[in-house]
Amino acid sequence: MSEARTRLLSTASGLFYADGLHAVGIDRVIAEAQVTRATLYRHFPGKDDLIVAYLTQADDAIRARTKAARTEHPDPDEAIRAVAGSIADDIQRPGFRGCAFLNAAAEYPDPAHPVHRAVLEHRQWFLTAVTELFTATGKPDPEPAARHFVMLRDGAMTAGCLSDPKPIRETFLRGVEGLLTYRSRPE
Repeated sequence: MSEARTRLLSTASGLFYADGLHAVGIDRVIAEAQVTRATLYRHFPGKDDLIVAYLTQADDAIRARTKAARTEHPDPDEAIRAVAGSIADDIQRPGFRGCAFLNAAAEYPDPAHPVHRAVLEHRQWFLTAVTELFTATGKPDPEPAARHFVMLRDGAMTAGCLSDPKPIRETFLRGVEGLLTYRSRPE
C-alpha cells in the first residue's frame, strides 16, 4: 500500500468512525489527509469504495483479534471469554461510538448497496467464527448460543456509546458467562 493510500484510509477511517459516513465529505478527507483529489481517486474510484475499504480494515482487525484469541486460548470457553473481553475493552475506549458495522448499516440500509453488503459479509463471518467457538466447547445448542452472543454484543456496542460504558461492559461479560454456564448444565 502506498503512503498516500495509507494516509487516506487512516484519515477517512478516523473521520468516518467519529462523525459518520454521510457527514464526512470527500473534500474533508482530502484536506485532512493532505492529498490531491487525483490521488484520492487514483486509490479509491468513489466514496463508496473508500467506505468499503474502511470497513474492510475494521473487519481485518476483528478477524486478527479473534484469531489471536483462538491461538492464545486453546480452551474454547477461554477463547470465547477472550473475544468477549476484547469487545468489552472496546466499549470503554475513549472516543467509542459504537460498532462501525452497525453504524454503517444504519446509514446504508439498502441491502444491495456495496457498503451494506460489506456489513453483512462481516457479520456473517463473525457469526460463523463465534458458532465455531461454541461448537468447539462440545456443549449443546452452539448455533443459538452464538446468535445470542452476537445479539449481546450488538446491544453492548449500542448501549456502550449511549451511557456510562462501565456497567454495559460488566453486563455484557456477565451475559457471556451466563451463556457458558447455562450451556454447561446437564439436560
